[in-house]
Amino acid sequence: MTAAAPLRLAPGERSVGRELAETWAARDLLYTFADRDIRLRYRQTVLGVVWVVLQPLIAAGIFTFVFGTVAHLSSDGKPYMVFAFGALTGWNFFSGILTRASGCLVGNANLVSRVFFPRLILPLSVIPAALLDFIVALGMFAALLVVYGVAPTAALVTLPFWMLLLGAGALGAGLVAAALMVRYRDVQYVLPVAVQLLLYASPVAYAASRVPDNWRALYYLNPLVAAIEGLRWSLLGTEPPSGGAVAWSVAAAALAMITGVMVFRRMERGFADVI
Repeated sequence: MTAAAPLRLAPGERSVGRELAETWAARDLLYTFADRDIRLRYRQTVLGVVWVVLQPLIAAGIFTFVFGTVAHLSSDGKPYMVFAFGALTGWNFFSGILTRASGCLVGNANLVSRVFFPRLILPLSVIPAALLDFIVALGMFAALLVVYGVAPTAALVTLPFWMLLLGAGALGAGLVAAALMVRYRDVQYVLPVAVQLLLYASPVAYAASRVPDNWRALYYLNPLVAAIEGLRWSLLGTEPPSGGAVAWSVAAAALAMITGVMVFRRMERGFADVI
């Protein structure tokens, strides 16, 4: 009698469609993670959700003093406080998704190493908390508009587009950072520095029109420039970004998402072993 051939077990190929289907099927788990993140963030804090307002309010006040009062930079004819605060709402949405998504796997190491579930749920679950922060900050921004006597314009209808652009770029970069952080913990030290540098390389505290002409082409290679200028235009009616800059920002956000998903899927099999 011939011996039976050994049975070899190996993971099968997982298509993007299958992963998306599994993620959708486990959407209740996504809601649970999102609810947990929101509750943990404000648990045992004295001011609670007020921190969401205080952070951009203090930063906008500092920018107003440094760039508006001391440096006398232009704010496109708008009060500098609302000029800076409006851009900060979008910037905090972007940086919030990026930083939280980057640490979601390491922060849930026990779950990742012991329980099977679609790993994509973890970075996706940080979006509701960032969106809630944005909505709360937007309420404070509306109050500032009343205080400074600034009326919104019809461009406000484009706000969801700019938020989608910022969110897609942040999630794509966050997927790459999360996957890399599992193997290389240096990412958690490099990322905050990179985000801080990116803040000053983006038109948050100043208008993109203040950048010298000979540096303008290089400056607009940063895809956040058009997104933040567009966000400010939708909120305040300032000068909108050019069509070419918007097209580049859309292409960069799409590329970030595609790259993020590809890197995340490629490294996903080793998460439980390495983390």
